[in-house]
Amino acid sequence: MIFAAHRSDFAIAEHPESRVPGSIRREDARAHAPVAAETSPLLRIKGVTLEYRTPERVVRATHRIDLDIHEGDRFVLLGPSGCGKSTLLKAAAGFLRPVEGEITLGGVPVREPGPDRIVVFQEFDQLPPWKTVAQNVAFPLRAARALGRREAAERARHYIDKVGLTRFADSYPHQLSGGMKQRVAIARALAMQPKVLMMDEPFAALDALTRRRMQEELLSLWDEARFTLLFVTHSIEEALVVGNRVALLSPHPGRVRAEINSHAFDLTSIGSRDFQGAVQRLHSRLFETAPEPEASTEASA
Repeated sequence: MIFAAHRSDFAIAEHPESRVPGSIRREDARAHAPVAAETSPLLRIKGVTLEYRTPERVVRATHRIDLDIHEGDRFVLLGPSGCGKSTLLKAAAGFLRPVEGEITLGGVPVREPGPDRIVVFQEFDQLPPWKTVAQNVAFPLRAARALGRREAAERARHYIDKVGLTRFADSYPHQLSGGMKQRVAIARALAMQPKVLMMDEPFAALDALTRRRMQEELLSLWDEARFTLLFVTHSIEEALVVGNRVALLSPHPGRVRAEINSHAFDLTSIGSRDFQGAVQRLHSRLFETAPEPEASTEASA
């Protein structure tokens, strides 16, 4: 099944487990992706099942997820609340261990957090309040012993300039707006030059205008640095403009329902007939009640 905007630029590829007659293979849609399908994935999520414990039981968050993220991808995990997308990002960052399957980075199994995977969370208060903007950005470089004091300060200033906060380099977090704090967090993450930048709904708490500006700045930074991005959102519009590839996760427990190549869209597409049509089709696809492959949503404690 292909939904097309500009012919084949926008394609939904069914996940093999949820394929229906007339669907297309995932690799067929990826033929239009800007990243070569022949290259080995940078980040591979293979058969990953994640669970977490509550006082009453063990809950299955995701079920046998298969995803390949290539170098330079802007890969978005899109799904409703509770589908396990943030849990999956935390597992890719090394904070959680799968109960089934494996996550590898450059072919090496992910066992723990590391400076090659930096996470930007939704919360604004990620910055030590006693450090200036420049000190906040430079601190991880010094803590990881990646650079000396002078080199860390120079790199920090470079990325502070990239996110448009040069005039606020010597300000403290309490003197910044929420959007500015998120820019500092992004500058701090990029300064570490990770293999994968991971962002967990980083703009969800911002007002609409600030959110749009932050999306613009993120895409501008990507155009310049071409880093690999793993981005979590529950906003279909944000997924289409931020990502060049999007994985649709089903409601709890999360399974890969489909993959999308969305590189035909950007922030200038919002409001167009093609874009709005794509949003409606994705909304229907996300919340349809098609039968899912058999899996327990809860495991006995």
